[in-house]
Amino acid sequence: MSVAAIVVAAGQGSRFGGPKQFAPFDGVTVAARSVRTSRSVAEHVVLVVPEHYDGDGEGADVVVTGGATRSASVRCGLVHCGDAAIVVVHDAARPLASAALFLSVVEAINQGADAAIPGLAVTDTVKRVYLEDDVTIVASTVVREELVTVQTPQAFRRDALEQAHATGDEASDDASLVEARGGRVVVVEGELRNVKITRPSDLEVLGALEQVRP
Repeated sequence: MSVAAIVVAAGQGSRFGGPKQFAPFDGVTVAARSVRTSRSVAEHVVLVVPEHYDGDGEGADVVVTGGATRSASVRCGLVHCGDAAIVVVHDAARPLASAALFLSVVEAINQGADAAIPGLAVTDTVKRVYLEDDVTIVASTVVREELVTVQTPQAFRRDALEQAHATGDEASDDASLVEARGGRVVVVEGELRNVKITRPSDLEVLGALEQVRP
């Protein structure tokens, strides 16, 4: 099945101090690196950018302005995915996601999933807490074997993603919207290297990881 990718790069980077997705990395920009790896599975790549973007497109086929939220930005990109049957959504701020990870989520869709997401097992003990007079109190201990932390790229059957976004609902990731509609969301093994840039110091961490390629 044909594949398109949406690389989401429309954030303002408030914690970073500017648009982190356009910071230089590995001789290009963070976003350009993510676009390049997206091409390992996608014939068509859409880059979603903030207002007043004045870059060169970072190597994408189509550049569109995003919305006020992440979900709105994905919807802006989705209408430019041509006739692709599978859509991969990737956060530009994860430039070290490997081509193998992109292939893994796409293969899960080819095998019948509505959505496929990379996940990492939680190794720390997790507590559910509440506030009582400004004091944080433990309510319970969560069974960590039932938890994963989630990354991008995430892959979707095109119709499942469009139906999920047709509601106009918001979520921190697209798989949550598919899940809410009862879609089958499969978890594939994530990557420890697939770090999301949040602060300037994260670029140094990614640079160090890049020097130790698997």
